[in-house]
Amino acid sequence: MSKIESSNGIVEEIRRFIAAEFLLDDHTNGLKDTDLLFEGGIIDSAGAITLVLHLETCYGIRITDDELFPENFATIELIGRFVEQKRQLANSSVTRSNDT
Repeated sequence: MSKIESSNGIVEEIRRFIAAEFLLDDHTNGLKDTDLLFEGGIIDSAGAITLVLHLETCYGIRITDDELFPENFATIELIGRFVEQKRQLANSSVTRSNDT
């Protein structure tokens, strides 16, 4: 499993992306996994679209409108969990379809 495929690797990659795209300076070290991204003013609604597109492209997942809730996107930690769950679901679907 490559670094980006592990849960920690996903969180690290998301943190780097958010720092590069949404912070004026490289504040990757100061950006915590539990910082509130929207309430803290780090990401706005336009930034949410950029983030979703990045996650879909980078991780090969599809994010639907009904998944765009704070429970999934409030913090880097929650985004990482969400991406990991989506990938696991996608992998289990592929495995099941290959078994039939």
